[in-house]
Amino acid sequence: MRSKVARKRPSRRGLPGFGLTLGYTLVYLSLIVLIPLSALLLKTLSLSWPQFWSAVTAPRVLAAYQLSFGASLAAALLNLAFGLLLAWVLVRYSFPGRKIIDALVDLPFALPTAVAGIAFTALLAGNGWIGQVFEPLGVKLAFNRNGIVIALIFIGLPFVVRTVQPVLQDLEKEIEEAASCLGATRWQSFRYVIFPPIAPALLTGFAMAFARAVGEYGSVIFIAGNMPMVSEIVPLIIIGKLEQYDYAGATAVAVVMLLISFVLLLLINAPQSWQRRRSGAWA
Repeated sequence: MRSKVARKRPSRRGLPGFGLTLGYTLVYLSLIVLIPLSALLLKTLSLSWPQFWSAVTAPRVLAAYQLSFGASLAAALLNLAFGLLLAWVLVRYSFPGRKIIDALVDLPFALPTAVAGIAFTALLAGNGWIGQVFEPLGVKLAFNRNGIVIALIFIGLPFVVRTVQPVLQDLEKEIEEAASCLGATRWQSFRYVIFPPIAPALLTGFAMAFARAVGEYGSVIFIAGNMPMVSEIVPLIIIGKLEQYDYAGATAVAVVMLLISFVLLLLINAPQSWQRRRSGAWA
């Protein structure tokens, strides 16, 4: 009798109305992501292979690829180091103005990117507050690759800080104290006790900062100089082709950007997934 009653009980799911919510999620995802990407691919298929290859391997486009991905990688690596340092200071130390600095970390999220680009141009140009100090020394910070990297650091820093900060807050200080009592130096405590738990968060923040930088346009366009073969980013190439009504060429470059970004994100996230599986196996 009990077995019959048990069979009649509906199976409980983690989310009420699972079928409805899943259907809504798939429809929403299709409208926002899948359909636009499909349209991008279909427009690119209107080109023949020689036309596609010529559009995506032009010298000007190749130089833009190198600049966009190289500057994004450099900015993400710098954010990886300084973002960890900033998160560490905000979590481990109490000082006057800490809450203000913590709030300023989110400023790139709220500030329009065009405003950030204009502000950096005013500061880093040859007659700006910072640029006029470095330019006599032979260091130009604006209208070249240096300005692009600085702008990308600004928009990518919050991703690293906000992904590492909660993990640092959840770490138990007793473990560090135990390592110290066992004779571990500060570097050994960081390397063997602190770094392994925060490594997945660091990789996630790095990947998010890199992905955000690759597609950045507003803050870079004002400070880059936009010189072909020198300081021209890929989004500007795409905008230029659209203004010339070369829609197929613009989508071809965009598809290459999409594929390269997707592959790089897979390569970045692979060690993180491996580490999680390894941690689950040991648990």
